Amino acid sequence: MKQLISQSLARRFAQVNGHWQSHWRGSLAQRLWQAWLHELRNALPARMQRGLLPHNRERLLTWPLPEALPDAGGDRVVLLLPYSMVLAQPLDLPVAATRDLRSVVGFELDKYTPFPREDMHFVTRVQGRGKSIARVLLVAIVRERLQTVLDHCHARGLHVHAIDCRGSNDEPLGVDLLPDEYKHKGARRNHLPRYLAMSCVGLLLACMVLWLDARSARMETMQNAVDQQREQVQALQNLRHELANTQGAARYLAQRKTARPSVSSVLLDLTGCLGADTWVEQLDISEDGGVSISGQSARASALIARAKDCRTLSDAQFQGIIQPDEQTGRERFSLHAQLRREPADAT
Repeated sequence: MKQLISQSLARRFAQVNGHWQSHWRGSLAQRLWQAWLHELRNALPARMQRGLLPHNRERLLTWPLPEALPDAGGDRVVLLLPYSMVLAQPLDLPVAATRDLRSVVGFELDKYTPFPREDMHFVTRVQGRGKSIARVLLVAIVRERLQTVLDHCHARGLHVHAIDCRGSNDEPLGVDLLPDEYKHKGARRNHLPRYLAMSCVGLLLACMVLWLDARSARMETMQNAVDQQREQVQALQNLRHELANTQGAARYLAQRKTARPSVSSVLLDLTGCLGADTWVEQLDISEDGGVSISGQSARASALIARAKDCRTLSDAQFQGIIQPDEQTGRERFSLHAQLRREPADAT
């Protein structure tokens, strides 16, 4: 079961790889990429050029091979087959077919070649796209003939990086007929694209980490601002509570103050109800409404009855005994009474 899954994944990967290779090979993006790598190589020191980005110049060799093979050095050897060895045919296919071009063309390869499908090796290249039709170039060669070419190159000690072929106008078609199992054998590895890809991934991860760090810092700042606002709101609520308590206390004191008569009104009331023969020497009014009166009167014993006529006093009682004063000839007294609440504020 695992082997079937692995084979299915391998076939799917080969299809996707062939699809992208058909779009990438000879495209504008590939030429721009090669030009950018060339400029980058020229900007690097010579030692780094040799280690990271070797020269990738292509050296074309035509088939059949000459007797004396030139020294390729570090160049990429591209073998150029004659037009008579291959079958090059343009096809008009729906644009949707380019998503899996190799499978679509391989399924109908018998329609375009006189040989069985299993005996042919082919590549495809998208030459143009319209709204609904894509122009595709099919280049096919007999596997046995291609294997003969590869064996001959191997016997001559020649490593081929790619196999192209000439078109009807004697110009290269820009395809690669070299099978996947022969690619990159013995070739010098180009480390720079891999390093660039790793650098891009690293930069992407760094950007993600920095973005998360900035987001965390922004969240922390917002949380601190919210905490400060919460503390300010709590302080405002406490202040409002204290103000309400203070206002209640002030209101209570004001009510208590207005609920009992003032000192001037008590004195005026005492002047009227105690009579002209009575002198008040001392008047004390406590917080609980108690009134202490000390003084002299010609008839101190009648003061309790007179106090009942006072509007501001109630429950008048003597404190101590009545004593005569030898100097004034009057009787010295001491009374205790209770202030009456105002009728409007009485319970």
